[in-house]
Amino acid sequence: MKSVIVGCGRVGATLAEALEALGHDVVIIDIRTSAFDRLPSTFRGSAIRGDGTDEDVLRRAGVDGADFFIALTEGDNRNIMAAQIAARVFGIPRVVAKVNDPVRADAYATLGIATLCRTNLMVDAIYEYLGYPRKHPPGVVRPPAVAAGAGPVGGSAVGEPVPGVATPGGTSSQEA
Repeated sequence: MKSVIVGCGRVGATLAEALEALGHDVVIIDIRTSAFDRLPSTFRGSAIRGDGTDEDVLRRAGVDGADFFIALTEGDNRNIMAAQIAARVFGIPRVVAKVNDPVRADAYATLGIATLCRTNLMVDAIYEYLGYPRKHPPGVVRPPAVAAGAGPVGGSAVGEPVPGVATPGGTSSQEA
């Protein structure tokens, strides 16, 4: 599997290490060279300095043929742009963008971009810690067409419930 991560912050670096441990060929992109200091010395993937919204940078980084693309920068707009480019220009089948703004996360999901909203995840974690039921459907907010099996996600699991994944309409599968 080939995974591309844009943003080498704490989450990006940790995910890169974890995916590499699973046997993925990992490419991580960040605009700051110093961000790669977060990667362990054992990291064998590719660390590319550049803008993850620049098609030429993505092409030179070798994103063609990637299986996964995860945009994890601090900017919602950058993450959405990078995700759109990955899906539409490069045809990467599984793309997700971290979005901090819950309204944007839902809006972008209805436009066909899978999103992961850190704000909702934090609120739900606190709710659960306090003993309340979660406020939001769990997991990644997937585009309705993808959740229904008609979108760009391929494989034998299309149309099957995925633990922890919800659609913008509020339906969700049960956690395993």
